[in-house]
Amino acid sequence: MGYTEDSLVEQPAIQLFAELGWETLSASEEALGAGGLLGRETKSEVVLAVRLRAALARLNPSLPPEAISAAVDELSRDRSAMTPAAANRELWALMRDGVKVSVPDLVKGGLKTERVRVVDWENPAANDFLLVSQMTIVGQLYTCRPDLIGFVNSLPWVVVELKKPGLPARQAFDGNLTSYKHAQNGVPALFWSNALLIASNGTDSRVGSLTADWERFFEWVMVRDKRGNCRTECASKMRAPVKRE
Repeated sequence: MGYTEDSLVEQPAIQLFAELGWETLSASEEALGAGGLLGRETKSEVVLAVRLRAALARLNPSLPPEAISAAVDELSRDRSAMTPAAANRELWALMRDGVKVSVPDLVKGGLKTERVRVVDWENPAANDFLLVSQMTIVGQLYTCRPDLIGFVNSLPWVVVELKKPGLPARQAFDGNLTSYKHAQNGVPALFWSNALLIASNGTDSRVGSLTADWERFFEWVMVRDKRGNCRTECASKMRAPVKRE
């Protein structure tokens, strides 16, 4: 294996997520369709609707299928008319409080309101954690391929962009993360449910939020194993923000 960005930075990062309990998949050769790797119908989709439906059904066993479908539609609907920050706030309210839906009232007749739980905040292990590498996303004008995307219950929470050692981590922010967020040139829908952005070159790893500029991206304190060692700086510094608990 050569000394490449993939071998020195991306693969250790993927291994870290796996050690923390995330399922990991490579979408570099993704087949589309319901039977495909991620169940996406088109490469413009950033919400994994098939897995989302399954996660919501598991978290809300008493609710009928139409309630789950209504919640999937609400979570994945187009919010391009909103600012990214407003879309992010709206989706986080839904993930925190649940999605209100109307379902038939089998006792009194008519309709009643229920809430579809999107995240199990009390029992993190009940949620679906999936890390996807090299997933192609077709935007309005250009195609993007983030290095790593972390999905929680099939909603993209974490976007990780990596650079090979020797290049400044800021290049991952300026040249990739920032362009991905651009309204026309990027894929802003990828960030509507975003919780964390991570930029790393293997020795310098920074974490920030959707609206933070580079100066507000923070370096994470190193976490070492019992022997005081760590395979890569990237892995040690990324451990804290992506733990499932």
